[in-house]
Amino acid sequence: MIQIIRVRGGKEIKVTVSSARLKVSSHSKERFVIALKYDGENDYRYLVATDLTWRTQDIIQAYTLRWLIEVFFEDWKLYEGWGREAKQLDEEGSSRGLILSLLFDHCLLLHPEQIARIESKLPAYTVGSLQRKSQMDVLLEFITSLLEFPDPGDKLKELGELIKDVFQLMSSGKHMIGRDLGRLEPTPSLKYCSAG
Repeated sequence: MIQIIRVRGGKEIKVTVSSARLKVSSHSKERFVIALKYDGENDYRYLVATDLTWRTQDIIQAYTLRWLIEVFFEDWKLYEGWGREAKQLDEEGSSRGLILSLLFDHCLLLHPEQIARIESKLPAYTVGSLQRKSQMDVLLEFITSLLEFPDPGDKLKELGELIKDVFQLMSSGKHMIGRDLGRLEPTPSLKYCSAG
């Protein structure tokens, strides 16, 4: 059946939907199974709901909100440094990273431009864009204060030396230069063993 749904409360799109409450053997329970195909797509995606009291329309409408968690993950990993730059790994590190990330997001709710958006009932800015804007604000403020010194060139050189001391470049382990990787080639005498 063709239905019209509103994606995240915005644009309306056409979807092809079929659903049924079925006994799912691997779960040993009845589940609400929905086959969903967006207009222009060739393949169906399948949703399995555990709460049988929801209507099909409500489930597929709520499913469009799933994208919002992907935006959170993107902000969390790319802009807040909790992905590859995480200092503590594994389960404990990820939960601490998540807590720090949420605290950071909460602090950015107090950013003056974010407050203005929220008070005007407009969509909030992303964490990444606020972070980049804040970084540029700090850089501009630094340049402005640097120009107030009697000899800005000397002050800039002094700061450049401090930056070299604080931000050390580190060798990458990914490039494998100077490592003994062993013999990485076929062995002629074993060619006949694999042929049989």
